[in-house]
Amino acid sequence: MFARWPSADSRHSMPLTKNAPGGGKSMNRIATTLTIAAAFAAGCAVTHSMQPARAAAENIAAQIIHTGELEGDALSPAAANGMRNKMFVSVDGATVAIQDGNTPKHLHPNANEIQYILEGTGTIWLGDKEVKVKPGDLVIIPHGTPHGGSKPDGRTLKAIAIKTPPQTPEDIKLLN
Repeated sequence: MFARWPSADSRHSMPLTKNAPGGGKSMNRIATTLTIAAAFAAGCAVTHSMQPARAAAENIAAQIIHTGELEGDALSPAAANGMRNKMFVSVDGATVAIQDGNTPKHLHPNANEIQYILEGTGTIWLGDKEVKVKPGDLVIIPHGTPHGGSKPDGRTLKAIAIKTPPQTPEDIKLLN
């Protein structure tokens, strides 16, 4: 009247009921069970610890940023030195902004910076030398590297700036 499930012996290579010498359960089964339990607990811990990072990433909005339209006050009001800066993305670990203007020579002790030159040509300090930049150039600036001191040939330099980790207000040291 009732259907029977196949016995454990027919489904597994190691019978569930077989005892190890001495009458106890097989050490392999115990070790396997403990390993699976530990892996499950570790997976739960990693998933739980990644929740803040996932929440930060979920705050990013899908968007198209027309960088050519961001001029003057559409980018931001000018700072005292004439620099304009607008942040578009800020997540745990990185920021993405557009900068337009002449920055004084400086360094960031903690933040790495990547700049993609959108508009303007000229020279900037990078490390211990001045280098020419133009639209389309990608400038990689490891933390602690002197940079800036822009000398434009006409229009100021406009760049996408990615900083990782995000630059804190105290993470800037002006240089001569």
